[in-house]
Amino acid sequence: MLVNGCDCSITIKTTHCEMDIPYSEETIREAFYLLQEEANIEGNGTCKAIGKSCGVTGCVVTPLTIGTVPLLLFLAMGSAGLPVFVSETRNLYKHQLNLSPMEDTESFSFIQYRGSSNNEQLSINNGRRLFEGCRVKAFELRILRDEAIKLKLDIYGERAAAAYPYLDEFESSKGERFSGDFVSYRINSTEQTNIYGVTLSVTKEGGTKSELWIKRVLNSGDDLPNVIDELTITAVLLRDKYEYRHYGTFRITLKRLMLSSDETIIDSVDAVMGPLRYYVAGTVTAEIFTTGEGELA
Repeated sequence: MLVNGCDCSITIKTTHCEMDIPYSEETIREAFYLLQEEANIEGNGTCKAIGKSCGVTGCVVTPLTIGTVPLLLFLAMGSAGLPVFVSETRNLYKHQLNLSPMEDTESFSFIQYRGSSNNEQLSINNGRRLFEGCRVKAFELRILRDEAIKLKLDIYGERAAAAYPYLDEFESSKGERFSGDFVSYRINSTEQTNIYGVTLSVTKEGGTKSELWIKRVLNSGDDLPNVIDELTITAVLLRDKYEYRHYGTFRITLKRLMLSSDETIIDSVDAVMGPLRYYVAGTVTAEIFTTGEGELA
């Protein structure tokens, strides 16, 4: 990717893995605050201040691929149980993820590299930075037909960036991308064919707050209910490419959704798409199928 004319990459580092992730947008930057010195008590003089780095802020928007979806959803959700072996397969395990507040999630690090110079030493000192002790304070899962499924991670950290003076080559796990064209939706155990896409928005400061925007096609049939006991979103890849059953699948389950607003504007007699906004009063969980029994992070 090119940001301000520079070749850029982002590598996520956890306790168990290091992975270079593909991304479409990146606004990670250092956060600053001012140490201020007020004028004297009589009010004469100039107020002074110096800047001090207080960590990292910003976001990363990345498409979900078969290689990155376990790690990225784990960082977003925050809690994972022990992997469960899937019967009738050789080496496939199912991971159960649960949405947790930011304070309870595992921290991670990432390396931001911007190759802004032809001079190798200058590039190391100025272009490659390490941010440690980061967490995901909010995220958005964006699913829309005719587009790749994307995950936006809002990142927060209290440690200042440090130079990363190594030329490490990290595993690049791009792989096949999940698409909104191969997603199914089941509401209260009934499959829905009039949903065009969804956006799951979660904030995790002082507890979790989850909202779901559903874009559905208005037609002569019944509309979506005001209260949804359970909504299951299943994304799949082409089955004939993979040896293991369920591999290339992830599933999001949301419980107890309550309609908070209908944002539909109807000014046409033809079928239109209208967004519904739901508040998620219940749980948000995910199931991910991966090869191997290792930890996700």
